[in-house]
Amino acid sequence: MEQNKNTALLVMDVQEAIIGMLGKSVDAYIDALSNAIKKARANNMPVIYVVVGFRNGYPEISPSNKSFSMIKKSPDRKFDTEEAMKVHSAVAPAKGDVTVIKKRVSAFTGSDLEVLLRSMGIKHIVLTGISTSGVVLSTLREAADKDYTITVLSDCCADTDEEVHRVLTTKIFPRQANVVQSTEWDIL
Repeated sequence: MEQNKNTALLVMDVQEAIIGMLGKSVDAYIDALSNAIKKARANNMPVIYVVVGFRNGYPEISPSNKSFSMIKKSPDRKFDTEEAMKVHSAVAPAKGDVTVIKKRVSAFTGSDLEVLLRSMGIKHIVLTGISTSGVVLSTLREAADKDYTITVLSDCCADTDEEVHRVLTTKIFPRQANVVQSTEWDIL
């Protein structure tokens, strides 16, 4: 089967160390995301995983970075080990999938994602991930500035604040992306 031209599914920050913040809605989220990944693979679309991770000791984290410096200070938050960067087992990368390690909120910042997308001829990205107000928002904004065509699978994005998720997916994201439920996603 020929590769689905110019489009890639991005699965962002769906790490074991992050997914627990979703609480009781984890199962529905994982089901929707798993089905989207299966749909992409069935249509020969590249699936690219993006995880946040740092070197041991967090030398990439500046004390002036409010959100990431909290990770560096907290003994409970570990993002400087391979274990912390593992994607949830139910949606883990398959053979041939690529994993990108980022150093900031956006999937582009501190990673080689843009080089990878260019080398693959990707012009259209389909965004999924945790959290809607974090990696999805930041990646969407940067991707729009880089002139990518963008689709957001709203049920494959999650946030600890359901109202923030709703406002972003119904009012903000549609200004720069096509926002659909994964069951309505028309790959071709």
